[in-house]
Amino acid sequence: MSEIFKDFDDRIERITSKRAKMRDGYVGRVNKDGLVVFRPKRRSLSVSPRGIAMVVFAFILFKALIVSHLGMALYQDRIDTLRSGSLVEQAGAFIMQPDPATLWLADKMRPYLQ
Repeated sequence: MSEIFKDFDDRIERITSKRAKMRDGYVGRVNKDGLVVFRPKRRSLSVSPRGIAMVVFAFILFKALIVSHLGMALYQDRIDTLRSGSLVEQAGAFIMQPDPATLWLADKMRPYLQ
């Protein structure tokens, strides 16, 4: 008798889970045998690759602005100071390292900032 109750409880749990997923929307499809089956909508990526690329470009632009304003020597001193700090500061130093794109952009921006 307990096996029957376990099967029933499992089925109720599956139905409840599917209903919770379908609360955000669902799509009805017709199977090969003509049965209409409703399934939860798939969630798409909320962040587009273009958006990620724009954030990366803005961050590189921000770093280039700082490098061109402070100068490479002072900027590198501040990065070295961050490297000797806590774990979070070390992560910040890793992220803020000057890369080739940042250095090239800082070179192009330097005449306009001084």
